[in-house]
Amino acid sequence: MTGPTRPRRLRPGDTVALVAPAGPVTVQLLDAAVSALENWGVTVRVYDTARARHPKFPYLSASDAERAADFQAAWLAPDVDAVFAARGGYGCMRMVDLVDWDRLRAVGPKLLTGSSDVTSLHEAVAVHLGLSTIFSPMPASTHFDLAAAEHLRQLLFEPDSVGAVHGRGEPLVSGRASGVTVGGNLSLLAASLGAPEHRRPRNAIALLEEVSEDVYRIDRTLTQLLRSGWFDDVNGIALGSWAGCGVLDDVRALMVDRLVPLGIPIAWEFGFGHIPASLTVPFGVQVELDTDAGTLRPDGPVLR
Repeated sequence: MTGPTRPRRLRPGDTVALVAPAGPVTVQLLDAAVSALENWGVTVRVYDTARARHPKFPYLSASDAERAADFQAAWLAPDVDAVFAARGGYGCMRMVDLVDWDRLRAVGPKLLTGSSDVTSLHEAVAVHLGLSTIFSPMPASTHFDLAAAEHLRQLLFEPDSVGAVHGRGEPLVSGRASGVTVGGNLSLLAASLGAPEHRRPRNAIALLEEVSEDVYRIDRTLTQLLRSGWFDDVNGIALGSWAGCGVLDDVRALMVDRLVPLGIPIAWEFGFGHIPASLTVPFGVQVELDTDAGTLRPDGPVLR
């Protein structure tokens, strides 16, 4: 069975779009993001939402229509090679229905990077466009440090050199499993149940993370996904960061209680999410997860 299409890798001289499909961006972080990306040898095109703030809802960068229009314009621009979400926050779910996905599909594959709230766009791009995407630290976030930026750069520009993503944690359940990577932010995945972008993973490796949620809320979200059948055809799980989610040992105990009974390999604290030196991981790519070695090994370069 043919999997998602892998977009083209980046090359020096390419143009990347910087948009804010969710929360607003501070001037200082935006300036730092542009500088960091330009150091990679690309041209950065900053769209209006990256400099905007919603007049009524300060947690949004702009209106739903404006955020959708910016994302769509960036994707449709013939000279834009990749669309970068400047930061997360909240709001992607509010604008996905305003995007003309048929028009985006007609222009062919492009590259999407982002994480956290951008999980909603990863799901939409996978479902509507049939593309693999890159779950990564975002350039105008506080987690875009030198190590995080370099790992993302290597994967985008030199995917042949990234033989495997090396995690940092330990196995909750030892073993190896293969499948196609899916996942993202746990709350966003649960919130998409019943939406047009909702899909039940098939033959999958789930990559999951969360931020600033109480343990009981994570419990509720996991239970919702378990009851919905989301995990029924998941072959293995890599758990990322749980920053601001209370005592880490309590989160770990919850994962043991809720996920270990699935009887599949599970890696704990793999190293992606809302943490310094966050790793970049691909979605929609066939991989092997080895929880004892702490590796996520794609079947080939994650980008063409």
